Amino acid sequence: MSEQPRRDIKSIAPDPTALKALAHPLRLRMLGILRIDGPATASGLAARLGLNSGATSYHLRQLALHGFIEEDATRGSQRDRWWRARHEATNVMSATAEGEALELGLAFEQAALHGQMQHMQRAHAAYPDLPQAWRQASTVSDYTIPLTAEAARALVEKLQAVLWEAMAAAPALDTPLPENMRPFTIILHAAPHVGEPEAGEAE
Repeated sequence: MSEQPRRDIKSIAPDPTALKALAHPLRLRMLGILRIDGPATASGLAARLGLNSGATSYHLRQLALHGFIEEDATRGSQRDRWWRARHEATNVMSATAEGEALELGLAFEQAALHGQMQHMQRAHAAYPDLPQAWRQASTVSDYTIPLTAEAARALVEKLQAVLWEAMAAAPALDTPLPENMRPFTIILHAAPHVGEPEAGEAE
């Protein structure tokens, strides 16, 4: 059996202005829906997110202004515009950032972390209704390993490479998937262990 051809994964590395616009929980949720579920209208997103279509349209225009989404000209009309994501992933490099750039990166990561935790709570609530095969594929795990900074970076890069390879080998999210496939989310967090505060220390 021949291997499936690897595809290019479109990603965006936003500049500070675009990153500031994206560091908004609702915009991150909208972008996630468009990336995973495909094109949608402002009214459709408003219904899903419990917003009014005016507020949703504003956030969509901001996402479009900064290059994250675009109008899907193959659908709808001027009155009922459809929007689609332009990329599958967002790359934010904060490790070497300083000053305002570091603050913007941290604000984005905080908003992303909030959305990721909400996703995992929904996934945990849905777990009892999953077929056995998908239960066996799911996990909630953490690992704490003594490492040097160099070894930790190498390990994270290795894990990221495995995940990017899996993405490249899989169908794009905005294409029809086989019946036995569904979007499967893996969230990767890695950082030096901070530990619990000592008695009397403020958190």
